[in-house]
Parts: sequence; C-alpha cells; structure tokens
Amino acid sequence: MKKTTSALLLLLTAFVLISAAPSLPKLYVIGDSISMRYGPFLEKYVQGVWQYDRKSDDGQAAKNLDVPVGANGGDSRMVLEYLKLKAPDKSFQPDVLLLNCGLHDIKRLPETNAIQVDSVSYRKNLEAIYQLVHKRSIRLIWMRTTAVEDERHNSRSKAFKRYARDLDAYNAIADEVMHRHGVPIIDLYTFTRSLGSKHFVDHVHYDDPAMQLQAAYIAGYLQDQIPLIQKSK
Repeated sequence: MKKTTSALLLLLTAFVLISAAPSLPKLYVIGDSISMRYGPFLEKYVQGVWQYDRKSDDGQAAKNLDVPVGANGGDSRMVLEYLKLKAPDKSFQPDVLLLNCGLHDIKRLPETNAIQVDSVSYRKNLEAIYQLVHKRSIRLIWMRTTAVEDERHNSRSKAFKRYARDLDAYNAIADEVMHRHGVPIIDLYTFTRSLGSKHFVDHVHYDDPAMQLQAAYIAGYLQDQIPLIQKSK
C-alpha cells in the first residue's frame, strides 16, 4: 500500500512540475523552396527553444521546387489566400509567423516578359497579409528574399526567367511595408550574398553548408525575439 501511495505521489509531483513548466513559444514558417531546404536545419537548431511548425505536405513540393505546391508557399497571392483559410482556425495561433514570398512573384514569361505578380499587387498583398496577421495578434517576422544572378538563373531555367533588378525592387517594397508597420526583418539576402556564389547548386538554391549557415543565422535572430514574446504575454 505504501509503495502504491509513493508511486502515486511521484506521478502527481511529476504532473504538477510538467504543468507548471513554461511552454515553448510557437514558431510557424511560410516560405518558398529556399525555406524548405534550410528548414530541417532550422528545426534542429531551435529544438528545445521553439515549437517549430511550417506549411507542409506529404513530399509533393520537393518533387519540383520551381512549382509552388504544398510546403512551398509560392507567391504573395498564394500566401495571402493560404492565410485567409488559416485565419478562422482558432488553433492556428503561433507566437511568431516567419514569412517570406518574392521569388515566385518575380517570375517572368520568356515569351512576353510578363511578371507573375506586378509590383503594385505585391505591395497590396503584403499589406493585406500584415493586416490579417495583425488582426489575429500574431507576431510577424519578415525574411528578405535571397539572391538571383541573371546569367546563372536564366541559362538554367527555361520555363521562366528571373532578374536581379526585380528581386531588388521587390525586396525594397517589402522593406517599406514592414518598416512602416514595425515588423522585424531578417536580412537573409545580404547574409547569403556574403557567403559567395560558390554555394549555388542550381539557378537559385544552395548547398548544405550554406543552408546550415542560413539556419544558424535565422535561429540566432529568433533567439533574440524570445524576451520580447515573453514580455508581451
């Protein structure tokens, strides 16, 4: 009887300790194929610090990283539509939404040079995304889009073109929108450029050493956000 009582007391103590322990802040990631590739490293680096989650699928997005389905967030229109679907779900309440879109917005058709999402629409989409997330009281962190090198990209991509001038313009638009609303910005563009072009493995994606460094850079930034989140609760 004494053994049973002692065991029950131990279980009760363990339950109380677990219940009293502060829960880890929740991180939710929406991004393009760049984020899909550094994502496993980021998840590893934030383990025990954040509850990591992201827009995901059963592996379909990895079959063709240029086609935005499933885990690949795609362009700003797709991100906005996805968040409109998620917004009514009260269980979707991350402490931080780490967000990026831009690479798919600047795709141009080779035949007509038409851009997938024009700059005016891109700005409107980002504004609508911010307003939606802000209304749900979710802290937004923006990720600047990584580089495009014209010759490298357009000699290897036949279905669509991308240009550095468009990327720079769209990063500038995002900077303006996010700065106006006081949204923190992780400058993955400048960080990754500092690593050099040797880390490209195709038209826009990076090798493992670069992805590990990208993830470490992001994890370090997120670490600094934790006191702000705790303060706001």
